[in-house]
Amino acid sequence: MDAYVLEWVNLLLRWAHVITAIAWIGSSFYFVLLDNSLTQPAEQDLKDKGIDGELWAVHGGGFYHANKYMVAPRWKPLPENLHWSYWESYSTWLTGFALFTVLYLFNAGSFLVDKSVYDWSAGAAIAAALGFLAAFWLIYDLICRTLGQRKNGDLVVGALVFVFVIVASWLACQLFAGRAAFLLVGAMLATAMSANVFFWIIPGQRKVVAQLRAGQTPDAIHGMRGKQRSVHNTYFTLPVIVAMLSTHYGWLTQGSHNWLVLVLLMLAGALIRHSFVARHKAHVQHRRTPWEHAVVGTLVLVGVAVWLAPKPPSAEEQAAAKAAAARPAGYAEVRAVLDQRCVMCHNEQLQQKNVMLNSAALVKQHAQAVYQQAAVLKLMPLNNATQITDAERELIKRWYEAGAPVPMGSGL
Repeated sequence: MDAYVLEWVNLLLRWAHVITAIAWIGSSFYFVLLDNSLTQPAEQDLKDKGIDGELWAVHGGGFYHANKYMVAPRWKPLPENLHWSYWESYSTWLTGFALFTVLYLFNAGSFLVDKSVYDWSAGAAIAAALGFLAAFWLIYDLICRTLGQRKNGDLVVGALVFVFVIVASWLACQLFAGRAAFLLVGAMLATAMSANVFFWIIPGQRKVVAQLRAGQTPDAIHGMRGKQRSVHNTYFTLPVIVAMLSTHYGWLTQGSHNWLVLVLLMLAGALIRHSFVARHKAHVQHRRTPWEHAVVGTLVLVGVAVWLAPKPPSAEEQAAAKAAAARPAGYAEVRAVLDQRCVMCHNEQLQQKNVMLNSAALVKQHAQAVYQQAAVLKLMPLNNATQITDAERELIKRWYEAGAPVPMGSGL
């Protein structure tokens, strides 16, 4: 596919994915807030109608009165026009998988495979990546179905899923390039979230509605399963988001213990989310908000930041850096680095990200992008496939900060 067209596909899919994810996460957060903020109705007419919980809210200059029926209204037939919240979930997964296909599967040799991590073919990496998505859902679903309804089932399922996520994160980071591993773990959880909606939550709701309209007593198992999977989805949300966002930070994804970094980031997200979930119920019950979970999650993030902080340079390194800084970085030196590390993917024939670096004029045009990606973010070369060194990154940095000089009229 033409590089320019591919960039447009990338942009539009990413845009659609973010929009649908906002819609899905927003509705999920709202309904969790609503469920945990309901109070028993005080008015007898509401009780007579079968209302199990109510919430008064103010927003946008008006007042809203939300009522929840656990089964169905007693005062009127079940309305034909019911709103079903599922396309937000499906659209998010479909756009995300399409984006994953365009970016990672179509370029598996560059994006999924890092031969310094695991040396295998692009085809094998693609099969394994798709297998991760399917296998996690199948095993997670099996855990929920077999153990979720037993005594202390929620606790047992939660513990087993947490261990399973740790194992999956470790395995992904042993097989795939760091950036791909983080994304794949996030996609793995997101796939389970959408599959929960597709296989259990919506089908269960449809069965309840059909039973009610047939005058039958709904099977309580559908509500129990739907609630369990909805709760799992809300706790998966922040771990999924942080796993996805982390792919933009090479210092998170490329370390020797990157799997542990990923696990700790996701754990922090789940702990912080729990405090907000519990806050709604605590507010209704006039209890203290259990912010300690969010505090622990924040401390985990601080701990990761301290752990990953670069070590202070030694006296010798400081002296070498000072000497290098005093020596201007010339275009010829930078040109040699670019030719060896960058031009193979950024040339007239292969214009990755629509960036070409095969002439002085093009290097000048893309100097800021080179500086940002190679010297500041250290994301390029992707997976450091060309083994650029820290000294070479520093050289690019000094060259750019000196004004990115290139020889006038040079075609090199």
